[in-house]
Amino acid sequence: MRSMKKMLFLCVWLNIVFNVDAQDIRVSKLMVEHLYHPDLQVINGYPASDGNIQHGQHVRIANKRPALGWELTGMGQGANQSAYRIIMSGSRDSLINGVGDVWDSGMVTSDETTNVLYSGPPLKSNTYYLWRVMVWDGGGRPSPWSTISRFWTADALVNYQTAFYPLLKTDEVPRQATHAGSTMRIDFGRAAFGQLRLTLESPNGAGAVVVRLGEAIHPDGSINRKPGGSIRYAEYRISLKKGRHIYHVQFRPNKRNTGSQAIKMPGYIGEVLPFRYVELEGYQGNVKGTDIVRSTVHYPFNDAASRFESSDAVLNAVWELSKYSVKATSFAGIYVDGDRERIPYEADAYINQLCHYSVDNEYSMARRSHEYLLHHATWPTEWILQSVLMAYNDYLYTGDIRWVNHHYGDLRAKLLLPLREANGLISTKSGKQTKALMQAVHYPGDSLRDIVDWPHTGDFGMAGNGETDGFVFTAYNAVVNAFHYKALTDMAKLAGALGRRDDAALFSEKAAQTYQAFQSLLWDRSRRVFRDGVDTDHAALHTNMMALVFGLVPEEHKRAVMDFIRSRGMACSVYGSQFLMDATYEAGDGDYGLSLLTSQSDRSWYNMIRAGSTITMEAWDNKYKPNQDWNHVWGAVPANAIPRKLMGVEPLEPGWKLFRVRPQLGSLEWATVNVPTIKGTVVVSCRREKAAYTVELSVPVNTKAVVELPLELAIEPNITINGEPVSTNIKDGRIQFPPFVAGTYKLVVALP
Repeated sequence: MRSMKKMLFLCVWLNIVFNVDAQDIRVSKLMVEHLYHPDLQVINGYPASDGNIQHGQHVRIANKRPALGWELTGMGQGANQSAYRIIMSGSRDSLINGVGDVWDSGMVTSDETTNVLYSGPPLKSNTYYLWRVMVWDGGGRPSPWSTISRFWTADALVNYQTAFYPLLKTDEVPRQATHAGSTMRIDFGRAAFGQLRLTLESPNGAGAVVVRLGEAIHPDGSINRKPGGSIRYAEYRISLKKGRHIYHVQFRPNKRNTGSQAIKMPGYIGEVLPFRYVELEGYQGNVKGTDIVRSTVHYPFNDAASRFESSDAVLNAVWELSKYSVKATSFAGIYVDGDRERIPYEADAYINQLCHYSVDNEYSMARRSHEYLLHHATWPTEWILQSVLMAYNDYLYTGDIRWVNHHYGDLRAKLLLPLREANGLISTKSGKQTKALMQAVHYPGDSLRDIVDWPHTGDFGMAGNGETDGFVFTAYNAVVNAFHYKALTDMAKLAGALGRRDDAALFSEKAAQTYQAFQSLLWDRSRRVFRDGVDTDHAALHTNMMALVFGLVPEEHKRAVMDFIRSRGMACSVYGSQFLMDATYEAGDGDYGLSLLTSQSDRSWYNMIRAGSTITMEAWDNKYKPNQDWNHVWGAVPANAIPRKLMGVEPLEPGWKLFRVRPQLGSLEWATVNVPTIKGTVVVSCRREKAAYTVELSVPVNTKAVVELPLELAIEPNITINGEPVSTNIKDGRIQFPPFVAGTYKLVVALP
């Protein structure tokens, strides 16, 4: 009885709405099409604000009914939005006077803050609009009007088109400059895709300067001129003119990464090169700090949007490496595979999407990249299927179903249903790959091929047996079918959200068939692992980690499968590590997850730092892929694994209306994370001390959080929330709480 009373008290207490002064309610960070800067204008890559839309590049909103959104703060513990009013005008003065002469929504009863569709008279093309919003809280108290947001419409308006930013340039000066004989050595601290601008002086106009740029150096500090693989080095000669002049080093295009399939740099930016180090040989003049400038090219990025820090210095360094990699590799405006090819691939984009969502509340680059790949598919079977996973992530993180609705037919084709056999599995080896299927998935080749991981045994002259853990390829590939199952379950949810009930039922039925086939045809009862295929006894890490993370392992087999996964170590590439990390934390093995994230072996993220790279690599080490590059974001898995899995912050319902906090810190003494979401920032801090385990949590307005803590903290937990004792549920080996509404909380679990 006492336990029931405590639980009732907790449920009521969590939903109390405290009195809040109306002036404390703040509406901020207005969005148009999920862009926080819909009025961004750049000229030659640099932000400008001259207001003349004929100059430079602008964000253009092409949708007839653009989605509007905002964030809320200052509404008090347990508060929520109950209504909003939007006014829109072509005049700032009208809005200041509270007049929406284009559209006045009136007071709309709704808690929606992120996907409010414009519902006024038809917008005009190539026109400048301004808008602002006010809201009411659950007690009927209004907020002040927000600041004013503005946007330009495109030349032609359509039902749906993805809006995106132009690329930016950020000028950076060296972190360090030293002399070695007649050579000046410059270090920018981190590598970046950019351009080089030099201000040099020559009294008589005679002489030349040799400029060297690179990503790697020798132990003596000189630039490595033969770094191997696709690690970059370049050399240029500048003839000096009399007097003091600015010299722009014009980078030569690389034939491979500017080919027909590569994403080209736009004309307003120009060619870029990834480099950290610069050498000037033969220059006799004096150099000031601003005389050497790297113009770094990147997609708009909010460095302050996310934060992570812990008691482990290696883990902190791995986080910083991975987070920075997301920004540094955004130079093309579309997710690409690195500098060697600059080609989008679904596998790179899937990992990049999860990383980008975890470090910045920016969704347009992922959406634009996904859109590109829908119509420019690549050859691996599993990567075709990943398009559906990306679409579901887009919906889950934004709550916006319009993109899925617009591309529904193309997404449905990515399920590869024509390859299904009567046994419930798909196969690329049964003669069902037709020209019609290739056209439907927008792949220009003749057939798809299963990949599992990359590279395979013997590729590129690498050491060892490749990155597939000896996976045996058969007619029915377990890894391919794990992705097929996941794509079917995700597509069923998307079809349901769109009201396509017949499709939702069909996809769910086929997913159930694939699930049963996995159990009956691929489960090895004696060894308690999944086999790589129907016609082999081999069991690889990849088969079992994919099965676990995609929900194909029954509860009673999870421990055995995880034991096998743990026994294989990091027997996968940096790409495969995404699914290894997800599977490890899905199994609740935080200790093993932390050991992988902080490993200092040659198959670790720390090894990338030790090798000298400041952007994640394409492979664990040069010996595992001798032609690798040093700027490959699919190696940045910790950027999403740390907030999503180690700290356990993930959305459960579209648009973060409900999210989970399931920290698995392993042996960490403490850790804190700021996770950006479309509703606001989620803040989680955990600390383990001798007498207590403490969690501090900040829940954004109009969201709810489900908190789950490890049961081993206390079998009969004594818990307080903001100083008040509460009771909890024990479920699935975890301490579970009723949902936390908006506010800040301090949970303390007394340790025995």
